[in-house]
Amino acid sequence: MAALSSSNEPAPTLTILLCGDVMTGRGIDQILAHPSDPGLREFYVTDARAYVTLAERAHGPIAKPADASYIWGEALGRLRSWAPDVRVINLETSITRSQAWENKGIHYRMHPANSACLAAAGIDCCMLANNHVLDFGREGLVETLEALHGMHIATAGAGRTLHDATAPAILDLGAKGRVLIFGFGCEDSGIPGRWAARPDVPGVNWLADLSERSLLNATAQILAVAQPSDITIASIHWGSNWGYGVEDQQRRFAQRLVADAGVQVVHGHSSHHAKGIEIFRGCPIFYGCGDFMNDYEGIGGHEAFRPDLVLMYRVVLDLASRRLSALTAVPFAIRRFRLRQAAAQDAQWLATRLDRESQPFGTQVGLNPDHTLSARAR
Repeated sequence: MAALSSSNEPAPTLTILLCGDVMTGRGIDQILAHPSDPGLREFYVTDARAYVTLAERAHGPIAKPADASYIWGEALGRLRSWAPDVRVINLETSITRSQAWENKGIHYRMHPANSACLAAAGIDCCMLANNHVLDFGREGLVETLEALHGMHIATAGAGRTLHDATAPAILDLGAKGRVLIFGFGCEDSGIPGRWAARPDVPGVNWLADLSERSLLNATAQILAVAQPSDITIASIHWGSNWGYGVEDQQRRFAQRLVADAGVQVVHGHSSHHAKGIEIFRGCPIFYGCGDFMNDYEGIGGHEAFRPDLVLMYRVVLDLASRRLSALTAVPFAIRRFRLRQAAAQDAQWLATRLDRESQPFGTQVGLNPDHTLSARAR
């Protein structure tokens, strides 16, 4: 944790908002003002509007068309009160009109005219090295990049070339310095090797595995750009969708990014539910932030993980030490494709589960009187 200041002035800090997977395609795209063609080529569902029907059966009708801010619901009030310096999400959706379907089971697409929903939450950076950004081919990726950059939203982890895909998003915060976000996508999260960016071919910053070779490659990418005064975030799409386990290789990879590459925050995602948190050398490691927005409402099969409960994380770093000062998370429930603050018993369930999963990493997670969660080193 940050050292105490010897003056009466508060120590300067940097506040980062982190969210896990944001899936604004399929059903969510259908309720917005400019829905894409609803046709799907999934194994069980052929019309994206079926996901809207499932959500409405579970929690009631959704007024359509929804405005651009609708999906964020009560999270917008928290964003206003937090006023974070940087807002980072993993956008697990193509923004495209492309019809170039990839041969895979699930496809996420949002119409470019609906992309204002990301601007409505003031998102600064979308991490794109994930297993849905090329669902509609390389043409779809290029259109995604164009849509985000047209709204002045930075991207990391994917690009028109290998150079672009490995380059960080660089956010200049003036007196607070620079924040660098590097994006990496691992094969074990469902990203096929053919999606890897090449020198002159669009794609993602792909990691075949979490081996020493991959670690050295990722470290070299970071050290080639980061300056000692920068705040650096490594955003990684890794691992399976379900289950709380954290592989030894994941933990070693994350710790080495902190120790060798000077990373201040490891932003892990892919799991559909939150996983354990580690605070290593004063730097937070999120092994799985969980989904933040999806269209799974009304779909059964994984109730034990409570995928309807999601978390928005607030990381406060002390700028002098570049180490963690405070870590808070707000629990929300997805209802009618909209975020509302979770009920007290649900917040307690999340706190208890995250505390259990974080204990092996030496982290304590507790519930605050306002039903937010806090994490700290034990």
